[in-house]
Amino acid sequence: MAITTHQAIIKQTESLDSQKFDIADYQITLVFGSRYTFEDKNITQKLLSSSSPDHHVIMCSTSGQIADTLVYDDELVMTGISFEHTDIQIAKTKITKTEDSFEIGKKLAEELPKEDLVHVLIFSDGHITNGGELVKGFNEILRDSVKVTGGMAGDAARFQRTLVGHNESPELGNIVALGLYGDRLEVAYAYSGGFDPFGPYRKVTKSKSNVLYELDGKNALNLYKTYLGDLASELPGSALFFPLSITLPGSDIPLVRTILSVDEATNSMTFAGDVPEGCTARLMRSNIEHVVDAAEDAAKKCLNTHTNQAAPQLALLISCVGRKLILDQRVEEETEAVKEIFGDTTITGFYSYGEICPSNKGNNQYADLHNQTMTITTFSEL
Repeated sequence: MAITTHQAIIKQTESLDSQKFDIADYQITLVFGSRYTFEDKNITQKLLSSSSPDHHVIMCSTSGQIADTLVYDDELVMTGISFEHTDIQIAKTKITKTEDSFEIGKKLAEELPKEDLVHVLIFSDGHITNGGELVKGFNEILRDSVKVTGGMAGDAARFQRTLVGHNESPELGNIVALGLYGDRLEVAYAYSGGFDPFGPYRKVTKSKSNVLYELDGKNALNLYKTYLGDLASELPGSALFFPLSITLPGSDIPLVRTILSVDEATNSMTFAGDVPEGCTARLMRSNIEHVVDAAEDAAKKCLNTHTNQAAPQLALLISCVGRKLILDQRVEEETEAVKEIFGDTTITGFYSYGEICPSNKGNNQYADLHNQTMTITTFSEL
C-alpha cells in the first residue's frame, strides 16, 4: 500500500506516553479532538514534541471525532499518514475579522506553489471565518484542475470557540491549507445530504451576507416560524431539523444552509453560510433514514470515480454537527454505512461547522461551503 496510516485513540493525558504512536514516523498527523482538550497545554505540548518541517501535526477542534466506524466526543483521534509518492506544502494564517475571509482565501491559495499541485485540504476556524467567502477566495486563485475540500472546526453544540493549529498550539482564528503534490495521487470527493425539501420555492429579497431578512418580500423569520408550528418555541435548536436549501442565480445545484441563531429584535436569521439576495430558497426537513442513506451515497460516488474502483487507501469524512445531533444515538449508522462501501479503507474525520466540497455536477466543479452534509475525500496512490 502506497499510503501508510496508523490510528490511535487517546482517552487521557497519561495515555499519550503509552501509545505506540510516534509522530516522527509520518509526514502528517491529523489530530481531532474537543476544544477543551486542545486548551490543555500539557496535551498540546506533548503532541507537538515531535513536530518539524518534515513531520506536520495538524490539530482541529470538532463536534465529534471519527475513527473507522466509531464516533468519539472526548477522546483524541490521531491519524498518522505517509505518502510514498506525494509531497506536502502548508499555508496558514490567522483571521481576526469575518469580512476578511475572501482575501484570506486568496492569500492562502497564492502561498501554495502551483507546480504539480493536485489537491488542497482546508482546516479552518469555524467561529470567525465566513466559510463561503473563504472558499470563494481559493476558487479565485486555483486553476480548475485543483480541487479543494475540507471543513470548518467545531465546538460540539456550544458554538463558542473553535481551534486549529499546525505545528503550534491550536488557537481561535487559525486556518491551515494542506497542499498535496504529485502525479501518483488520486483524489475523489463527494457530498450528500439526505434532507427532504417541502413547501414552495421562495426568492431571497433581503439579506446581508449570512443574515436573512426577507423571502418574497415578507419577513423570513415569521414565515419560518409558521412552518415550524409548535417547534418554533424551541428555536434556534429546532432549526437543525429544518435547514434551508438555496440555489444561486444561474445554477441548478442546491446548497444547504443551517440556521445558527435568530434575532427577534430584527426578525432575522443567521446561517452558517451566505444566503445571497436573488437566490431561490426552500425549506427542508430531516429524515433519519435518508440522512444515513446519504452517507452511503457519498461513499459510492467516491468509489465510482476511482480509476480502478478498488477501495481507497484513506478516507477523510467531514459531516455536519447538525447531522450528529439529529442522528443522536444512531450517529454511527452513517459511518457504518460508509465503511460497508469502503471495506479496509482507513477512515478518519470529524463533525464540523461547515463542510467544503466541490459540486458533483457540471464541468467547473468549484468548491462550495455546505451545511448538513456528509462530505468524503478519498486518497490513493497509484
